[in-house]
Amino acid sequence: MRILLIEDDVKLTALLKQGLKEQGFGVDVCEDGPSGLAQALSTDYDALVLDLMLPGRNGLEVLAELREHKGTVPVLILTARSAVEDRVRGLDGGADDYLLKPFELQELLARLRAITRRPAVEPRIVLRAADLALDTSLRQVARGDRKVDLTNKEYALLEYLLRKKNVVVTRGMILNHVWDLDYDGGTNLVEVYVNYLRRKIDHDFEPKLIRTVHGVGYVLQDAG
Repeated sequence: MRILLIEDDVKLTALLKQGLKEQGFGVDVCEDGPSGLAQALSTDYDALVLDLMLPGRNGLEVLAELREHKGTVPVLILTARSAVEDRVRGLDGGADDYLLKPFELQELLARLRAITRRPAVEPRIVLRAADLALDTSLRQVARGDRKVDLTNKEYALLEYLLRKKNVVVTRGMILNHVWDLDYDGGTNLVEVYVNYLRRKIDHDFEPKLIRTVHGVGYVLQDAG
């Protein structure tokens, strides 16, 4: 099994490389983000061990571009960042596992064995309507060649409408799915957020995709 270790701590890198080689792994080492990304993209590895705090480009940036171009290689994040939000960002960004420093080599080996036993991740799902695209793995939205920045609720609303493309959905369905609330007829929350979304994905574009069905709700229609 061949591993790429992207880590800028020279002492830790030497210890890990020796320990992995003693266990029969082939190991390549890079000490900064740009060279690590270039090496990962140019060579087939069975797994990557990736630090977050790297010179040049941080580990999350490396991971994002890696998933864009080479989506299935298992990645173990290795970092001293212990905050829950850091772990969430790493896992949501496409990492397969997360190991905090300091750690024992045996645990690292066990986690590498676990992530390399898993089946390759599913291909990225991109939801589309006309020239609108929502990448569910990267949580990115674009209309044509223009990236669209959405809040979490705007994103959730758009994903729901795209998954129900060409189907009329009621305000109650939207409120229940996106906000986990029952619709009592007394809130305009759905209308407000549909308007927010229209400004970002429809206002400056043709064709208009979100249509109001008066007295019922909304439908996101594909072109044609």
